[in-house]
Amino acid sequence: MGSSEFAVPVFGGYSAIGQRVVPRPNSDADRFFLKRGTRVEDSRWIAGMSEKKYKSTAVSSLRMSEVEAFLDKVDRTPVVRSAGRSGRLIFALDATASRQATWDVAMDIQAQMFAESSLIGRLSVQLVYYRGFQEFFAGQFSSDPAHILRDMAGVYCVGGRTQITQVLRHALKEHKNAKVDALILVGDACEENIDLIADLAGQMGVNSLPVFTFHEGPDVEGRRAFEEISRLSGGVFSAFDSSSPETLRRLLSEVAIFAVGGKDELRRFQKQNGQRLIRFDQRN
Repeated sequence: MGSSEFAVPVFGGYSAIGQRVVPRPNSDADRFFLKRGTRVEDSRWIAGMSEKKYKSTAVSSLRMSEVEAFLDKVDRTPVVRSAGRSGRLIFALDATASRQATWDVAMDIQAQMFAESSLIGRLSVQLVYYRGFQEFFAGQFSSDPAHILRDMAGVYCVGGRTQITQVLRHALKEHKNAKVDALILVGDACEENIDLIADLAGQMGVNSLPVFTFHEGPDVEGRRAFEEISRLSGGVFSAFDSSSPETLRRLLSEVAIFAVGGKDELRRFQKQNGQRLIRFDQRN
């Protein structure tokens, strides 16, 4: 791949290759990247897809003439971006033993955050996760989805207690150093002191650092803790099911749009897509 071009993997919808946008098939079997007239054969860009499965993908299943016609149309269409807009987002995941299925889904769809938000500005994401016995990881902020994918690749979930308090403290520290526009927290439980968590969430609200919590599963106490974190921080709570990755993909996309463009851009994005998954409380 030439130095002037880069590939942003997007599963379902579109993929950006340099300044060019090409249509993407939605099925697993069709996950590969297109460059005009060629395939970009680099399995590192494809999350959760074996080399054997990738190589078996049939290029003939696509009508290349239609792709060429689409690319020609894109070449003639000016791309308008809001220069100078940028957002910083922390993407925090529970990687304890029960979370492997959601981790795999998150690997597949994390690039969508970059793709959607790139239409209005630049998104920088930091991966954070906790697992095992007091193991806590915080990567570097990056605007490259491949960097986040490398951080996630090879990580397996390990039994241990939740470390949500550590996540919130870390986010506040990063926000003090340089503004963080949003924190995403994905998990299914909270095994910590709710009063301490509520105090930290309140500090985040005072400092304009909203937390978007995504809770999965039947744990009532965990759900209540996630709801309280979002309420006190000025964020939004959402329940989801990892067996429906499309819902999580859309939720993450909306948070990414908010991180870069704020509530006004989020409303425009929701109106354009005919969906409104992230709904702020009228008080926020």
